[in-house]
Amino acid sequence: MSKANEVSGSKGWITSYLALGIVWGASFLFIEKSLTFLTPVGVAFFRCALGALALWVVLLRRKMRINRDYLLFLQLWVMGLLLNVFPGILFAYAQEQVSSILAGIMNALTPIMSILMIMIVFRSERLSFEKVFGIILGFFGVVIVLVVGQTIGQTSATAIIALLLAVLCYGASYPFSSKYIIPRKLSPEILATTQVSLSALTLFPFFLLNGFHSYEISLEALLSILALGVLGTGIAYIWNFRNVELAGPSLASTVTYITPLVAVILGFLLLGEPLTWNEPLGGLIVLIGSAIAQGRVRVVRRR
Repeated sequence: MSKANEVSGSKGWITSYLALGIVWGASFLFIEKSLTFLTPVGVAFFRCALGALALWVVLLRRKMRINRDYLLFLQLWVMGLLLNVFPGILFAYAQEQVSSILAGIMNALTPIMSILMIMIVFRSERLSFEKVFGIILGFFGVVIVLVVGQTIGQTSATAIIALLLAVLCYGASYPFSSKYIIPRKLSPEILATTQVSLSALTLFPFFLLNGFHSYEISLEALLSILALGVLGTGIAYIWNFRNVELAGPSLASTVTYITPLVAVILGFLLLGEPLTWNEPLGGLIVLIGSAIAQGRVRVVRRR
């Protein structure tokens, strides 16, 4: 690759990285608004269906075609389960009981979960002192967010478990994508369209069974689910595949360093959610732990 192309690719990655962090950070606000008329399954389905529609428009405008590769379909279906289906339901379910601020902070665990999956399931990296220390520090941050602030006593344990499972799915998606999807060298548009479309089809029968809380829909809620689907689940996944391709799965997963900051600001200013001292402190510790586990911050050890 020429130096000019490298510079161009770097700029494109940084732009899409920042845009992804902002859009995904705002997703917790959009979920909160969408839950006024949709069930968690309804939120997950609509964000995938609207996202797929937006992606198909992009695909048709660029005159691209979906690859008829059934193994690729299976792999992207698994990606959809990890990135869209399970987290889409779990985050919405949890946000029926916890604040968008807490959900956004818990999402910052994604890089740590990604490293755990890389080491334990995919076994493509060795265990090091920095990784162990960063992982322990990250979970200590979660303890500060939850226990010190007595969040667990205020909400059901199932909501916290749902958040952890959702983040675990996100973490697994990055090494899975790096191993099975990215080596195919297909365009992000084709990959994202296939993945999100398969996710929408998977969720559709469950949506028919239990999709709506209410049929009274406010303009605010309608705009929220549109933004969540078209941007957060549609265009955002083109950016995500591009980031993984250009920056690698480990670096791409650090987009969750941005999302909690955006989620906290929007939750506090627009939703009027309470913000206690332990939440930003615990969230900061989680981010530092993630950075150490990924080798972005060095820990000096005395000999």
